[in-house]
Amino acid sequence: MDFFCEYFNLLSISIDHVDSAMLEQAARLITSTNEKDGKIILAGNGGSAAISSHISTDFTNSAGFRAINFNDSSLITCLSNDYGYDKWVERAFESYAHKDDMAILISSSGMSQNMINAALKAKEIGLAVITFSGFDAGNLLRQTGEINFWVDSHIYNIVEAVHNVWLSSIVDKIADDALKGFTANDMVMPVFTMAGNAARAEATKHILRK
Repeated sequence: MDFFCEYFNLLSISIDHVDSAMLEQAARLITSTNEKDGKIILAGNGGSAAISSHISTDFTNSAGFRAINFNDSSLITCLSNDYGYDKWVERAFESYAHKDDMAILISSSGMSQNMINAALKAKEIGLAVITFSGFDAGNLLRQTGEINFWVDSHIYNIVEAVHNVWLSSIVDKIADDALKGFTANDMVMPVFTMAGNAARAEATKHILRK
């Protein structure tokens, strides 16, 4: 088997290696947070920070939920300079989080100390926590959340790609559930398609906040 066939086979196996009931549970928890007028706070380092930015935008645009991330460079450098890199995310939670919010924390290794500290701080504030990690099954981040997703791989790009797919599927599940509940009387346009992100977001907000 050549490199690419082996690589994509591993990626496919890793994506499929998830309990769909956990994805459903995560979607319900996120929807419940939105119904309480809470926001979704996502954080990660490096590639996981990029995933946080991508998915927070998708929650806002496709699902119509309030979601934020902490990727502003001035915020990161300020809090890291003043409190240390291991503590900057927890300090951001202290400033931005409310007890009705929830946290999604992403770390490929599950051993990034700033993510572990952020999870503990989020729980102290009263937030529900969902984690996404990989590498060793006993990693510390995986032990902190109400729901803990884990990728059985030590390859960074495999772990990050799988995290992105799983999170994207949760966003699309929430949007799809909202559209299924959209009655004829609610229709603002005759046909909905997967391409209609703006329409899906409006429909989702309309249904979930009735």
